Amino acid sequence: MTEDQWPSYSDKDVTLQASEPKARLMVPLRQHLSMKSAQGFCLAAFVLVSLQSLSLPSFVPGGTQRQETSVARALTGPASFVPDLQRRQLMNVVLVSTAAIPLFVALGAYLWYFVPPVATGVGGAQLCGDLDGTPIKYASWVKSHKSNDRELVQGLKGEPYYIISTEEGIKDFALLSVCTHLGCVVPWDKAKNKFCCPCHGSQYDENGKVVRGPAPLSLALAHTTTLNGNLALFPWTEKDFRTETDPWWN
Repeated sequence: MTEDQWPSYSDKDVTLQASEPKARLMVPLRQHLSMKSAQGFCLAAFVLVSLQSLSLPSFVPGGTQRQETSVARALTGPASFVPDLQRRQLMNVVLVSTAAIPLFVALGAYLWYFVPPVATGVGGAQLCGDLDGTPIKYASWVKSHKSNDRELVQGLKGEPYYIISTEEGIKDFALLSVCTHLGCVVPWDKAKNKFCCPCHGSQYDENGKVVRGPAPLSLALAHTTTLNGNLALFPWTEKDFRTETDPWWN
């Protein structure tokens, strides 16, 4: 290329070309300053919000006091809204007692039915009782029973004993009605003049001596007596007059 072929520029063109790089630099600078301004504005807004929050009632003494007053008012409100622990415990005790007392009374009455009469007198004598445990008057017994009658009463330890009636009153011994085989109650068979066990056929004579097995032993004995006009029994500890042996039931 010759010198004549070189492009020619005027002074104005040179000036414009020289200023173009500077203009390109000014645009990013303005954008950068705009972003800085936005960040500063956000920071200032955050500070203002923080300062405003510090002025809320919950952070000033007056606000705290109002909160405490509200709590106190709630605690001192009607008891139906805030149940009292001691009151609830008291109500629980009252409810449990109300349910338990009738139960214990009924249970006590039921158990009392099986408690034998209290032993009284010398030698462990114990009052006889009827089916309800009521003491039996000797005079009434004699009037209502005939000779050779045998009737059950509650005797020693609440067990069933036969009282044997005579022309003059009663015999001086009573018979435990429990069979010595397997513990069945032995009824009196007046027609046979024997005690006959309905369970396994054991038999005893009119005084309770075993006369037929499988029962191995005679019926247990007890002494009869009276205490304050009532029938009573006390333990038989001497030899068995029916067998002349020591009492097996002691």
